[in-house]
Amino acid sequence: MDALKIMTEGMVKEEQPVLNIGDTVRVDVRIKEGSRERIQAFEGTIIAKRGSGVSETFTVRRVSYGVGVERVFPVNSPNVTKVTVVRSGKVRRAKLYYLRDRVGKAAKVKGTV
Repeated sequence: MDALKIMTEGMVKEEQPVLNIGDTVRVDVRIKEGSRERIQAFEGTIIAKRGSGVSETFTVRRVSYGVGVERVFPVNSPNVTKVTVVRSGKVRRAKLYYLRDRVGKAAKVKGTV
């Protein structure tokens, strides 16, 4: 067995959410501010997934106050407490980077039929 696989064996989460490109998701992230901890939600569209195993990540994009915000979340991070699929989308691409150039209704992803 590969040495990296042996080291990262216990770090992979047991229950991984089923995430697809184009889905609108709400990601609950644990944020630490000083000695306090709170959970903050980040809701947006999944525009990319990459990696596998312990290093798997997904990128979520949303427009907040007219500014596009993208965050990359590790799937197996203990700081990502919950990922909820709000709406599933129908897309024909693996990466939705073209949404960065679109504004308003043109940036919408079709829902599944």
